[in-house]
Amino acid sequence: MKVRPLPTKLAAILAASALVFTGCASNNSGSSESNSSSKASNSSDNQAIEVKAADYNETPYDQVKDGGELVTPIAEISSQQNRNHADAPLYTLNLWRWYNPQFVLFDGEGNYSINDDYLTDVKEEIKDGNTVVTFTIRDEAKYNDGTDMDWKTFHATWKINNGESDEFKPNSTDGYDRITSVEQGETPKQAVITFRGTYPWWQSLFNEPAHPALEDPANYNDYVNKVHPEWGAGPYTVDYVDFNKGEAVFKRNDNWWGDKGKLDRRIFRQMEADASINAFKNGEVDVTSVSARDRWAAVEGMNGIEKKIGHKPKISLLTLNAKSPQLSDVKVREGIVTGIDRETLSKIWFQGLPYQETPPGSFIIHSFQPTYQDNFSKVVSYDPEKANKILDEAGWVKGSDGIREKDGQKLSLRYVLTGAEEITKNTASAFQKMMKEIGVDIKIEERPSSEFSNIYTARDFDLFPMGFTSSDPFGVAFFDQTYGSDSDLNVSSTGDAAGDAKIKELQDLPTRDEQTARSNEIEPDFLKRFGIVPMYAGPDMFAQKEGLANVGAYGFAIVKPQNIGWKK
Repeated sequence: MKVRPLPTKLAAILAASALVFTGCASNNSGSSESNSSSKASNSSDNQAIEVKAADYNETPYDQVKDGGELVTPIAEISSQQNRNHADAPLYTLNLWRWYNPQFVLFDGEGNYSINDDYLTDVKEEIKDGNTVVTFTIRDEAKYNDGTDMDWKTFHATWKINNGESDEFKPNSTDGYDRITSVEQGETPKQAVITFRGTYPWWQSLFNEPAHPALEDPANYNDYVNKVHPEWGAGPYTVDYVDFNKGEAVFKRNDNWWGDKGKLDRRIFRQMEADASINAFKNGEVDVTSVSARDRWAAVEGMNGIEKKIGHKPKISLLTLNAKSPQLSDVKVREGIVTGIDRETLSKIWFQGLPYQETPPGSFIIHSFQPTYQDNFSKVVSYDPEKANKILDEAGWVKGSDGIREKDGQKLSLRYVLTGAEEITKNTASAFQKMMKEIGVDIKIEERPSSEFSNIYTARDFDLFPMGFTSSDPFGVAFFDQTYGSDSDLNVSSTGDAAGDAKIKELQDLPTRDEQTARSNEIEPDFLKRFGIVPMYAGPDMFAQKEGLANVGAYGFAIVKPQNIGWKK
């Protein structure tokens, strides 16, 4: 099985700080119940403030006025604009959803429903021990180039994502590789999907379908510094995307058969994080993240704004590049991870915010989901004395300057930051001091946000703070995407055949409950590779202009683009 993600399934990769508001249609969550170790509290009186599953001014379509623009900052206009491609980060998906079909919606608690603009019915059955799912497509549904939206859409989506062809580079094959056939049903407007055995996570598939033209590899790979609105469909289409300027603009689509988009234009502008907060204060953008103390403080006292706080299906993590010569030894990685005081770094990150948390302990299940377990704490805890001992045993000896050496080489590592703001610089400096205590020299290298995708695709780092954000509540379905040895989402380049075999055994279990239980049993084994370290999660915290409708902290919600705009 080939898994080459960078995702838009379990996760989309994004910059660690993610302080730039990236989109108006997020993802889906497991539940509004909470086993969460986090809480929001008032920064002045320490009284608890509720963190909702989602907080985005949910407004009926007929109560949203016609006209206006929505302008938001985005960290980068990525060169790879095919959301199905392994090199596409979260920022690609944010744009993709504004001019391509979205077959499935989720509410803030992660409850699944079909989008009736495209589908009229979906039915799941078990036939001869195999899961069979039948989708029925609206008669009116067509792509912008006039191609009928029918069963071939499902066939193309399967073929480009199932890993059978080296001419495609899918962000995840999970689930698609278990499909044995995609066939026409009673009419061309019906697609019948048959899986090998039972597949309990089918609701995570075909949510953002592909135009049949993408079954041609030449078309699939023709999204580099380019978009293809003719292969899209929906209430909006591309006005223009300027990769040099860093701007993407969407307008109403004349070929749309459903409720027209409320906005005249939807605009994304590439900005560094520090620029975005100033742009918000100056009225140049309508929304910005305030998930850092300086940003929260910057909007205090502003008139005509409101703050939104909701669960965020994101984990900020530290990635250790196992292909870096000095990090190729798992014992060195273990020593470094053992020397990280995550509690202190979390306090630094959330200081000055109405929020605090215990650091997260899983990359598969979020802390606010009911089946969450802290699997990281089963593997390692902060212990600088032990960290020193591990590095001693690995043959790295402290020199006269306190920095470890081996075979004439210093244990000196590049810690690469993108779009560094005060908070990211402060946490980097604190990390640097922790590492110095155990004899590791950290060189902090600052790079602009626009280089983010290039850094992780080229593995141009030793240590890299980044983020995973889930695109649906079914994290267990994408265990392989996170930890598989052949997964491009596994930016740490750790993994082995024995681990892949465990993942296959997990995925062969017949029910969600069994797979979830097994996921919690085996995740500690994968965390022992010390390639990725969960650092903090936190809620989404946005400041936005008053009057926005269906905009804010989505949690796991995906909303119809035509419903987004300004209240009447």
